[in-house]
Amino acid sequence: MRTVVEDLVGEAERVIRDRVWVLTPADRVVAAQAATDLDATMVTPQTQQPLLEVDRLAHLREAHAAVAIALAHVHGRLAWFLGAAFTPLTPVLHWRALPDEDGPTFGAVAPTPAQYTEAEDAVRRLQNALVDISTT
Repeated sequence: MRTVVEDLVGEAERVIRDRVWVLTPADRVVAAQAATDLDATMVTPQTQQPLLEVDRLAHLREAHAAVAIALAHVHGRLAWFLGAAFTPLTPVLHWRALPDEDGPTFGAVAPTPAQYTEAEDAVRRLQNALVDISTT
């Protein structure tokens, strides 16, 4: 997850630098709002890790929703970037933090602590990239 987001951000940085993607004022506004929304979902790694798994998962799902909302408001390269960023975060939709208590889970799985950390790092990297896009 983290590697896919990192590669995606690297590609975005290259196409912006090479002027293949010329950011519009609207792109910057949406990127800034998405960055703010993502920032609101994550706290520092030192604060995030001690949280209960159910709270960490809620934050990750909120981050995923923030990307989806931003995606709904744009077209063109920013939409393509956000859509590509949305995809590697989708496993959080299939994670569960609560025990199954011998009932159906509808395919939900309990992630490992490392998977939580990786997803949170990916969200933070995406948030930083959106800050950069909004100020470029």
